[in-house]
Amino acid sequence: MKHLCITCALLLLTCVPAVAQQAPDPEFNTSVENPAYKREGPRVMFDEAHHNFHTTEGRYKPFVDLMLNDGYRVIRNRQPFSKTILGSFKVLVIANALGAEEDDDEGADKSAFTDEEIQAVHDWVKSGGALLLIADHAPFGGAASALANRFGVDMSKGYTLDPQNSVAGSPSHLIFSRENKLLASHPITEGRGENERINLLRSFTGQSLKGPEGSVAILSLADTATDSPGYGSKTSVSAAGRAQAVALKFGKGRVLVQGEAAMLSAQVSGSENRKMGMNVPGNDNRQYALNLMHWLSGILK
Repeated sequence: MKHLCITCALLLLTCVPAVAQQAPDPEFNTSVENPAYKREGPRVMFDEAHHNFHTTEGRYKPFVDLMLNDGYRVIRNRQPFSKTILGSFKVLVIANALGAEEDDDEGADKSAFTDEEIQAVHDWVKSGGALLLIADHAPFGGAASALANRFGVDMSKGYTLDPQNSVAGSPSHLIFSRENKLLASHPITEGRGENERINLLRSFTGQSLKGPEGSVAILSLADTATDSPGYGSKTSVSAAGRAQAVALKFGKGRVLVQGEAAMLSAQVSGSENRKMGMNVPGNDNRQYALNLMHWLSGILK
């Protein structure tokens, strides 16, 4: 009996992380009624070569399935970036790359990319490629900041909070809407018609960004927003004038840098299957995901 009790206790301990772990929502609707591309859509490289927290078969599966159903050809990549590798793709998606294998490992906030890779991506975008760079709160901002800097985008690398423009009780779950005037007027937010127009977006704990001159702050931060090095830290600085998503044209190409990752996912976690991302009722995050890819691939001008 004693051995049986020990075995049961061990089984319970091993089950706890699985219950609490974030997982893609199997019930999220990824169908697209009128796909943007009926056949031979643009090739999209989804990065999995840099210890990415989000992958095509993991937490970003709903995003990938949504893109596939919209006609894009999504191919996962597990090789270092190079001119040759990037050459046959229109869009590159990087979601929460890391400088180490796990987000709590030493060096996780170091650059996930070599200087050669950063140069290859820079040159590819300048020649007409399109980059979706997603990096949210620490340590992900640190891992992506060197790549972002090559396009003139500064990452705070910490946590952004704004109790006045967030979900009650969750000051890092920010609200960007036409009502609070934190949602920019841009092809991404206007879409191709009224049915694609974005009215409210919600993020789920990320960092702040500052784009270069000529860029557009798609998700602006209010003067009440602050940046902290850690969640719950007693030290903070103002995040006024910064953003949580920035869009810019670069040479012949386009770049969208996103300072929060979960808003483009559809996840469930815990024993109660708490929702996080595009599957949370009351936001337009699902349409936002479609629109930003339409802008990167050139459908939206």
